[in-house]
Amino acid sequence: MTLWRLRSGERRLILLLGDLTAAAAAMMLALYLWGQVDFLGPTIEFVQTRAQWFVYVPLVWPPLMVNLYDLQRAAVWRETVRGVLTAAAVGLLSYVTVYFVLNYFQPEGEFVRRGVFYFLAGTVVLTLAWRWLYIRALALPASLRRVLVVGAGESGSSLVEIVNQLQPAPYRIVGLIDDDPTKLGQQVSGVPVLGDSRALLDIVRREGISDLLVAILGPMNGEMFQALLDAQQVGIGVQRMPVAYEELLARVPIQYLESDWLLRSFVDEVHVSGFYLLGKRLVDILGAALGLSLLLALLPWAGLAILLDSGRPIFFRQQRMGQGGRVFRIVKLRTMRQDAEADGQPRWANERDPRMTRVGKLLRRTHLDEFPQFWNVLRGDMSLVGPRPERPELVAQLERTIPFYRARLLVKPGVTGWAQVNYGKGASVEGSAEKLEYDLYYIKHRSLWMDFWIILRTIGSVFGFRGV
Repeated sequence: MTLWRLRSGERRLILLLGDLTAAAAAMMLALYLWGQVDFLGPTIEFVQTRAQWFVYVPLVWPPLMVNLYDLQRAAVWRETVRGVLTAAAVGLLSYVTVYFVLNYFQPEGEFVRRGVFYFLAGTVVLTLAWRWLYIRALALPASLRRVLVVGAGESGSSLVEIVNQLQPAPYRIVGLIDDDPTKLGQQVSGVPVLGDSRALLDIVRREGISDLLVAILGPMNGEMFQALLDAQQVGIGVQRMPVAYEELLARVPIQYLESDWLLRSFVDEVHVSGFYLLGKRLVDILGAALGLSLLLALLPWAGLAILLDSGRPIFFRQQRMGQGGRVFRIVKLRTMRQDAEADGQPRWANERDPRMTRVGKLLRRTHLDEFPQFWNVLRGDMSLVGPRPERPELVAQLERTIPFYRARLLVKPGVTGWAQVNYGKGASVEGSAEKLEYDLYYIKHRSLWMDFWIILRTIGSVFGFRGV
């Protein structure tokens, strides 16, 4: 199967295997240079006797590259270069820290310098070469699937606009079909309506269509249904608009859902096992213990900085709504002025909020202001991963304007979440609607692996200073 016909998860697997291959080749190159340039002789013997851990170094590279498994970011060369260099810098900084700490206690230990330097340099070069080939393969005209959208209504138009905005395009939309005679020959977001259900198979053959995206959310007439079955029988892929939306954007299209779909997705289908809940709670406890340990180490410096910058208090407490609508009190390091809400009215926070203090900006960009919430995780009010908890007043407001908003309360709120690593903060009703789409996607697809993936991406955002 060709690269361009693979689904999102399969493309990520190809990226992962390519990165591991590049890292393994870099390790072999490092062993060669290590032995030849530094006159160590047979480096294999050296590794076997003093540095057995070196052969496992390639496994560390993909977690450092975690943000580059976002398919849109992976398809942009500038983002790729930035991500690879950031991963190498974080890896080097981490290793240097471990090297000096451990060699202080064990001067003749097994931790080395030049071999790791050769490995990182080789990995950067080989990974960039592999990622360049991947991007070039996506840019080939023959790499795009030719797609026909079934339904030229609001959902079909929205799907066309979404695909046209994505760069690089995931596929080429050739046209639309609709049984409404008034739409024939019209343009929908620059794409023509080519015919109706009776002409579907002819259009498929004439235009070389490989996939049909069904954007009919209401009742479907018998002629259209039979035409879709006929197309599927001749080998054409058929996919519903909500599924395509999820695959393209990793979020759920709340504006184009019907109540029965919500019931199927969040009542009938979303049942998590007891093993998942137990594993998630154990991860929460371990993560909270580690987070509180880091908080104790950083609190004297962060607290002093807050006091010198804007005075007391150091901590900020606020009510938030958790699982099932239960209200609890959240704790954060204060990042805004003491009079940020002097009138008592809740306001949205955003990246360039004028109420934010100078130290607060740094705390938010590094997510250090969130560390006291690990206490809420340890108590069981929150989880490490889940939708961000909102204030009860804002929840009441958003429930009136955003469809299905209360569905995010089906799970515990989290310190980080799918919406945070993909979107950030929703500083408006519109932003909260988009965040909800990510939250519902997480609730529908949640697993221990997805939680681990979100935690890794959050760590990558912290090192990349991408917090808001």
